Amino acid sequence: MLTFQSISKGFSGVQALKDVSFAVTGGSVHGLCGENGAGKSTLLKVLSGVHQPDSGSLDIAGKSCTFRSALDALNGGVAVIYQELNLVPEMSVAENVWLGHYSTRGPFVDFKELQRKTTESLRRVGLDVPPTTRVGTLSIGQKQMVEIAKALTRNAKVIAFDEPTSSLSAREVNTLFGLIEELRSQGLAILYVSHRMDEITKICDACTVLRDGKHIETFASMNGVNAAMIVNRMVGRELAAAMVDTTRQAGDEILELRDVVGPGLAEPVSLTVRQGEIVGVFGLIGAGRTELLKAIYMGKQGEVLVANSRVPRKGAGTSIRNGLVLCPEDRKQEGIVPMLGVAENLNISIRRSLAKLGFWISRGAEKENATTFIDRLRIKTASLNTPISNLSGGNQQKVILARWLSERVKVILLDEPTRGIDVGSKAEIYALVRDLAGKGIGVLFVSSELPEILALSDRVYVMCEGRIAGAMPTREATEPKLLSLALPKGEAA
Repeated sequence: MLTFQSISKGFSGVQALKDVSFAVTGGSVHGLCGENGAGKSTLLKVLSGVHQPDSGSLDIAGKSCTFRSALDALNGGVAVIYQELNLVPEMSVAENVWLGHYSTRGPFVDFKELQRKTTESLRRVGLDVPPTTRVGTLSIGQKQMVEIAKALTRNAKVIAFDEPTSSLSAREVNTLFGLIEELRSQGLAILYVSHRMDEITKICDACTVLRDGKHIETFASMNGVNAAMIVNRMVGRELAAAMVDTTRQAGDEILELRDVVGPGLAEPVSLTVRQGEIVGVFGLIGAGRTELLKAIYMGKQGEVLVANSRVPRKGAGTSIRNGLVLCPEDRKQEGIVPMLGVAENLNISIRRSLAKLGFWISRGAEKENATTFIDRLRIKTASLNTPISNLSGGNQQKVILARWLSERVKVILLDEPTRGIDVGSKAEIYALVRDLAGKGIGVLFVSSELPEILALSDRVYVMCEGRIAGAMPTREATEPKLLSLALPKGEAA
């Protein structure tokens, strides 16, 4: 159904894809794996018509295709659902789902029919929201399901999913897998990109591995293929297992919350983090985890103390100046300035400290700082001035981390720090987080992945329905214990 024939693509001296060839059969789910920067996103953009290959060709259902735009690809039977969602936040769910092919009555949009069809599409993906809901008010997980519903309205022959479960709850993941099974049974070709090896081995019929833009191997069948085999092809090196660090000793309290409240929190939250301590916050989507971090970072109510000093509740700028920083979950909307280069994004906060006489920009100091952290974090970029929007999601995340590593940080808040990041980069970020803690920095991080919580944290707070449901040292925690606290009482029972 889909064949990549010797696809190559380069950008400003960086060869993103080098002679990539493999095929995806109809009625199958084909995994696509590789580290950040391996070429997966570029290949999806070639498939969707966003990029045209420098050489090579695409075949859809045995027919050679040249897509000059995303619309060309849609009309050619290809739908790609990107990890960084492409929705219009000010428009309704119905308007987003049918954007570009609205139901009409004469020269007018038939909104009644539009809402009726949208209700059917949403029911198919298991999303229970009114079709008139403004997309900007939805959670990331709900937006993901809207994007999937949108793709299904195009009657595509090929559907590519880019990290589709990175923001979904367990229930939404099960709904998605059911949808994928239905699409497979209808004969569609599914290209499935994920860094979660358990998903690849669970739902895929075949799997292709890319590394540094090259085709490394295609497993024509997943029989006998395990996660370790795929990871070995992806990274080309052995990875250290994620183990709890038992040698690090926590010091005095570095962060204290006293009755912090904000949107999405059902009751005031009080908690503590000590110097050199990594504290995890676990909960299901909608539990209030992200809302808690935002209330700490830029909220107005409740007391926040850093190193026993009250942080004035005057917004993010004041928090940063007091050594309290945040890496947000939605890096595209809240973490990067997409039209600026890598160095400018990295230096955007530290610039006040690097400036000469307090106001002259020191290009030399900024270049040195950016170069140091690009090398240290192994950020893959063609140059310091490459627009950050050209980088893979994992490399964008590393730039955000480098921004705060440049600062005099006392406490760092991390919201899903490894969302959409490959196994190799995850290991690097775990090492960075432990390095921060080893220097006496307090770390409060949110994750929806239980293995990550158990591997990285010293203590765990569990949130449920906007409140703290429990807390325990990680050595006493198990997945069933944490899940029972995270689920509403009826579901937990």
